[in-house]
Amino acid sequence: MNLRTLRTFVEVVRQGGFSQAAEVVSLTQSSVSKAVRTLEDELGTPLFNRIGHKSELTAAGEITYRRALVLLAERSDLVAEIDDLLGLKRGVLRIGLPPVGSGELFAAMFALYRRRYPDIEIQLIEHGSKKLAQCLQAGQVDLAALLVPVEGEFEYQDVRVEPLMVVMPMDHPLAGRAQVNFSDLADSPFILYEAGFALNPIILNACERRGVVPRVTARSAQIDFIVDLVSAGLGVAFLPQMLAHKHLHPGIALTPLNEPRTDWHIALAWRRHAHLPQAARAWLELAREMGNVPAAANG
Repeated sequence: MNLRTLRTFVEVVRQGGFSQAAEVVSLTQSSVSKAVRTLEDELGTPLFNRIGHKSELTAAGEITYRRALVLLAERSDLVAEIDDLLGLKRGVLRIGLPPVGSGELFAAMFALYRRRYPDIEIQLIEHGSKKLAQCLQAGQVDLAALLVPVEGEFEYQDVRVEPLMVVMPMDHPLAGRAQVNFSDLADSPFILYEAGFALNPIILNACERRGVVPRVTARSAQIDFIVDLVSAGLGVAFLPQMLAHKHLHPGIALTPLNEPRTDWHIALAWRRHAHLPQAARAWLELAREMGNVPAAANG
């Protein structure tokens, strides 16, 4: 049994299939299938129930997946500690960022980090918050930008808190209002984010508290496309204030959302009891320096 095989197995589970996992680990689908069969042969039991084109974990598969996550995370911690022995003249910054807002929050930080630590390799992945939390838990990244509240197993450092704005067509009946809530928007179709984006449950939970069942007409991971859909009259959307103002154009109107517990509160998170490499600690220090956030971590 080797760690490469375990990682391949973990990606099959995480990605929901062999072909999807093959893209992530840069192997052919047949190589991924062979790796899983090899692991099953070593353990002497099937790890998946294969029903047509669908595969579900067996009881042994559930155990193997849970243990594999621990082993892969330990391997990452080992490499990070060895890198720390050599200081910031070498090493890797492994960081996960969401597609929404990362350019505005972190692009300048990347440039300054590169100037200060030119020999640190930066490995960046982009996913929604749900997938990023899974990658962080598995030790695939050392830091991830997640929306608060984060899971109890993580510690975090605040980065930014922004209220949500309602993005609506210029001719929407509520355009020009000082503020709106979800009761006001009950008859308006919603344009939400793709599955796995943490803003979705924030919006939907707030709707539920108001007794509103939204009618979702479209989903996207691309802010430009979401704004274009709003401008075309397909519905209303919700963006953090700084992003809403950046994407403002004559076809849309912006109105503050007056709802409790809907702020876009983003933080840099890491595993609570894991070794945090010097490269990651340097990133956190730079974030405090540039954003004037508190030095103390939350948890």
